[in-house]
Formats: sequence, structure tokens, C-alpha cells
Amino acid sequence: MSIYDAIGGASAVQAAVDEFYVRVTADPELAPFFAGKDIPRLKAHQQAFISAAIGGPEVYQGGAIASVHSGLRITDANFDAVVDHLVSALSGLGVPAETTGQIGAALAPLRADIVTAK
Repeated sequence: MSIYDAIGGASAVQAAVDEFYVRVTADPELAPFFAGKDIPRLKAHQQAFISAAIGGPEVYQGGAIASVHSGLRITDANFDAVVDHLVSALSGLGVPAETTGQIGAALAPLRADIVTAK
């Protein structure tokens, strides 16, 4: 069984993404990255990306991760905070720690494409 199926499929991913955006837009360090952005569009891309990354049937059709994040000057601390917010959102929805750890690990390789400021 895929992680996608284990956490409850599309409805669970949607709930996690909704909660994730509540968290990141309320975080004073991360909120500026989302100011003035089309949040519903970002949510749709995030849902597809996460779903595809954890074995779901969705296909991510957004831009390349590196080009989408270039110029944002994202630090390692910003990246870690985003992953922490996603893991917390999933945990808050009852996803077991082992599974949230697997999801966090699946996102770790993206650090090199997303972090542009040291």
C-alpha cells in the first residue's frame, strides 16, 4: 500500500494542504513568501505534488521545482520550517509518526533545488 493510500488518499492530502497553508501563512518567517500569491493555485499545485510524491495517482504539472523557487532566497531554516509545518499538519490529522517521517524524508532531496540563500 502506498503512503497516499495509507493516509486516506485525496481527501487526506487536501485536508493536509489546507492546514499546511494555514500554518505557513501564519508563520512570521514564512508568511512573506506567500504574500500576494494566488493561494488556491498554490494549494492545487501542492496537492498534486504531494500526492504524486507519496504514490497517489495525481500528476504534478507545475513548473520545475528549482525554477519555481529561484529568486525567493529561501534558506535552510525556511525549508526546515516548511517541512515541519507539513509534518505537523499531517500529524494533526492523525497520520502516524512513522508515515509523516517517510513523507518528510521524501521531501528532503528537494532541499538542493529550493534553498537558494545561505
